[in-house]
Parts: sequence; C-alpha cells; structure tokens
Amino acid sequence: MTLNYRGRIAPSPTGYLHVGHAITFWHAQRRVREANGEMVLRIEDLDPQRCREEFTAAALEDLKWFGLEWDEGLDVGGAFGPYVQSERRPLYLDAWRKLRDAGFVYPCRCSRKDVQQAAIAPHDEDEEPIYPGTCRPRNPEQLIEAKRADAPGGVHWRFRIPDGEQLRFIDQHCGEQVAVAGRDFGDFVVWRKDDVPAYQLAVVVDDVAMQITEVVRGQDLLTSTFRQLLLYRALGETAPRFYHTSLVLDDSGKRLAKRDAARSLRALREGSVSPEEIRSRYL
Repeated sequence: MTLNYRGRIAPSPTGYLHVGHAITFWHAQRRVREANGEMVLRIEDLDPQRCREEFTAAALEDLKWFGLEWDEGLDVGGAFGPYVQSERRPLYLDAWRKLRDAGFVYPCRCSRKDVQQAAIAPHDEDEEPIYPGTCRPRNPEQLIEAKRADAPGGVHWRFRIPDGEQLRFIDQHCGEQVAVAGRDFGDFVVWRKDDVPAYQLAVVVDDVAMQITEVVRGQDLLTSTFRQLLLYRALGETAPRFYHTSLVLDDSGKRLAKRDAARSLRALREGSVSPEEIRSRYL
C-alpha cells in the first residue's frame, strides 16, 4: 500500500445501521490504519423517497459509539466536500454528459416489471435481472437522437455493456474475480427516470473526485464492481483497488438487512451491548 492511501465508509441513511455495516466499516478502518492513510465518511443519500435526516444523525452517533473515526466528512469538513451525495448533483450531471456524448448510455423506457418479465437469465434476489436490450439503439440515427438529450430526467439511462467481454480484477481479500459482460450482468441504469443518479454512477464519480485509493465493502457488491470498472474506463479514470469483506449473516444464513431491527447498532446500544462484545463476536 502507498503512503497516500485513502479509504472511505459510505452509509446510506435509509434506516438504522446494523452489525453488518459496522463490521464492514471496521475492516475499512483497519485497512486505513495499516496504511497510515486517511478515512473519508460520505453520506449516500440520493434516494429522496427513502433517505431521512434522522438516520444520518443516527449513523454519525452509532458509528462513533462503535469506535469508528474519520478524517473528512459531513461533520468535520475537508478538501473534497460536500460529503453528502444529495449536494453533489453537478458532478453526476457532468459524468452523464460525458457518457452521453461518447455514446456509452442510452434512454430506456422499460419499467422494473418490464425488465423482470423479459429478463434473459435467472438472477439472484440481490442482483438485478439481465436487461434484454429492449431499448438499445439499433442504428446510428437512434444514437444521434440520444446524444441530443439536454437532461437525463424522464427516462432511465442505461450503460451499454460490451457483450462477451471478459472482465477481471484482483480483489485484495477474495483474490482474482472474473465476469463476462452480457452473461453475468447486463446493461445497467446510471440515471433513473425520477431524475436521480443511480448508485453505480454516483459512487464512481465520488470515489474519483475524493481520490479514494481502495474501496472496502461487502461481498454482495462484487458484481457491481464489474459494472463500475466499465464506468471508470468509459470516463477515462483509474479505478481504485477493491477489498470485499465476508458478510455478516443472520441465524438462517441470510445477510443482514436494515429491516432486521434487533441487529441494528441503535438497538444493541440501547440493550447495553458494548462495541467490544460485537467486535469479538463478528471479527
């Protein structure tokens, strides 16, 4: 690792953080400290229907209680702010324009139900179905029409993947990872119909702008990494390293979700469970 290592933790305020989040963030902090690097806290609050300010405040409190520290963030400032995604829209629009002008994205009018019904392959419940290409441009005129769009709202915008290309990266925890575009994932949304930038685009733009050198997150996002690698390439940017941690599972073997209120940091705090007890059980 280099001396200018920069890591990040990026909670989404759609509910109270649970043990799985905390353990993943703890691994991120460990990686930062081992490299004598810097930690960034970014709030990923793009979804106006699900994100709430009270969950942002709770995340800051609960993460500090768990023993996490950061050098830059919403509450401490820094040179790469704002550290709240809802305030970073101009950067996402710039990236969308670059992708539009280069012909990497196209408008899509398919609903989620349309995609699920027409999916060309089975998919895991945590993964989006492979898009069948219904709205893919079929001729140069359609590509030219897409480039005339002044703004992304009103339709979904999908990234056109290079069908059949084998993609690889070395994960710092899981080793070599391989996926084939079109077989393991399909054209994916970078901008939503309700005029909200999608997760895939926003995190790439932010990690580039904040000079993140390694992304530490859960193994459930391994396939997303391949999508993001394509975005880094399309935008002419260098991708960070990736470290995907093992997931914290519930008693039935499923990964934790925010609806598992009993495993939230807030509930554990109120139940007088200490951070040390949590770490000794799950690390």
